[in-house]
Amino acid sequence: MRLHTSFLDRPIAHRALHDRASGRVENAPSSVSAAIDAGYGIEIDLQLSKDGQAMVFHDDYLYRLTGQSGMVRDYTAHELGQMKLIGSDETIPTLETILELVSGQAPLLIELKDQTLALVGTDSELEKATCANLQGYQGEVALMSFNPHCVAHCQNFAPDRPRGLTTCSFAPSDWPEVDPTLLATLMDMPHFDQVGACFISHDVNDLSSNIVQAKKSAGHPILCWTVKSQDQADTARLIADNITFEGFLPV
Repeated sequence: MRLHTSFLDRPIAHRALHDRASGRVENAPSSVSAAIDAGYGIEIDLQLSKDGQAMVFHDDYLYRLTGQSGMVRDYTAHELGQMKLIGSDETIPTLETILELVSGQAPLLIELKDQTLALVGTDSELEKATCANLQGYQGEVALMSFNPHCVAHCQNFAPDRPRGLTTCSFAPSDWPEVDPTLLATLMDMPHFDQVGACFISHDVNDLSSNIVQAKKSAGHPILCWTVKSQDQADTARLIADNITFEGFLPV
C-alpha cells in the first residue's frame, strides 16, 4: 500500500484550515469546509468517546477547546456533540460527520491520538471505531499515530488504507508520561515495517535526523508538522515531500 499522490501535491491544513479570528476552530466542520474550498489537504485528530465513537478532537482533555472539565473519554458522543467549541457556534463533531462533509473532495490525513498516554499497547477501540466509519468511504484517506500499536491495529482493521507513523525526536521532556527507554526506541522507528507503514509525518524541527534521511533514501514519503510560515515551508521542502501547516496560507 502506497500513499496516494494527492497527499503530496498540495499542502495539508493542520487540524483543518482553522482561524479563530474568523470563527473557525481547529478540527471543526467550518475549518474542514474552508480547507476544501481553498484546495488544501486536511489533517484531523481523533479521540474516543465513552461509548466508543471516534470524535474529531485533538486534546485528551476538554478544557482548552470547550471550557469543560474532564477528558473526551468521560463523555458519550451525544454529550460531546452538545459541547460548543470556544470562539465558535460549532460543537465537537464525530468522524462520521466529517467524512460526510469531505465526501472525497480532499485527501484526509487522520491522526489517531494515543489512548494509553504512554505509547504502549492499546485496547484497539479507537482503531476499530475509526476503521468501521471508513468502510465504504470512497475518498483518499491515510491513517497515522505516534503509537505504533495503534497503527498495527489499523493494519488489521483496514489493511487497504495507507498507514504511517507520526514521529519526532521523542525527547523525554516532551513526553513525561512515557518510559524514556521506550522513547529512545521509538526515535529509531523500528516498528515502521512491522505495522506496514508507507510514510512518516515528522517534526519539522527535526527533519535533518539520520532516520528521516534513511526513510527518504528508501523512497518513503516524508510529511512534516507543523509548519507555521512560508520561509519554514520552503526550508522544510528541501527534505520533506509535503508540509502540514497552520497560521498562514502556503503557496
